[in-house]
Amino acid sequence: MINMTRFETQIRERGLNVFNVRVLQNGTLVGKSDLAEDIRRLQHSVSKSFTCMAVGLAIEEGKLTPDTTLREVFPDYAFTQEALPSMQPGELTLFDLLRMSTGHDSPPFWAEERLALKDVNWIQHYLSLPLDRPPGEQFTYSSGDTIMISAMIQASVGQTVRDYLVPRLFAPLGIENVDWETTPHGITLGCAGLQINTEELSRFGQLLLQKGMWQGQQLIPAAWIEFVTQKQIENDGDGDWGQGYGCQFWLCTHDAYRADGAHGQFCVVAPDAQVVIAINSMEDNMQAILDTVWEEIWPLL
Repeated sequence: MINMTRFETQIRERGLNVFNVRVLQNGTLVGKSDLAEDIRRLQHSVSKSFTCMAVGLAIEEGKLTPDTTLREVFPDYAFTQEALPSMQPGELTLFDLLRMSTGHDSPPFWAEERLALKDVNWIQHYLSLPLDRPPGEQFTYSSGDTIMISAMIQASVGQTVRDYLVPRLFAPLGIENVDWETTPHGITLGCAGLQINTEELSRFGQLLLQKGMWQGQQLIPAAWIEFVTQKQIENDGDGDWGQGYGCQFWLCTHDAYRADGAHGQFCVVAPDAQVVIAINSMEDNMQAILDTVWEEIWPLL
């Protein structure tokens, strides 16, 4: 086991509200820090990366393709706007949504807006919003895009993302009694709302590192994990938020990629080093958490 003392000291000195850390290398737990009990916590946008796994399964089953459009899945709501064909929301593809290049300057369905739109048909609302630029050109982080991904999966497979993933992902990983928030119309939120603990999150990271293989069973297609964790679009940002974006995954420095959620949930996967680092926090200075990981944990691996 690596010594986590320096990491914990730096976390305290920097005033970072980190709860739990799990470090795996070559599938073995090599580092552990519990500054609080490792209870299930809201994973915020780490949830997006789980939703992405459901996409890969639905594609494998022939229910969707990356080129499937919103119009194909929701023809009743994809009305034609006074815009060029390339600027019609109904023509947005699943791939546009996955890499968050849908063409909205102000992404829909932020947390505050979701509360205000409680009684609105969210699918219809999303498809009524005009695009500000052609899709595929620019990355704009959008929880609304992931909500629509979840809606597309549910419409295509006949189950919510949560229920779809229970036998295919959660149960094999030993993650039981999964709590995942739904929209007012019964769609798994997708972009947020999943609750798991750090140890469970580390299992998800190990599954990603093993390219979907778990205890001799291929849970998620390996090619899908390889695809979604590679850079699919450039983005503007600093540090670990400026390395590009895949499909519902961020790229990191140190040849790693990650799922991450607001206030410091991380599932960092470094394939070359065979490392998984799972973290739960309640801390807005998220880059400082990763900086401390790179400074105090990474050199020990």
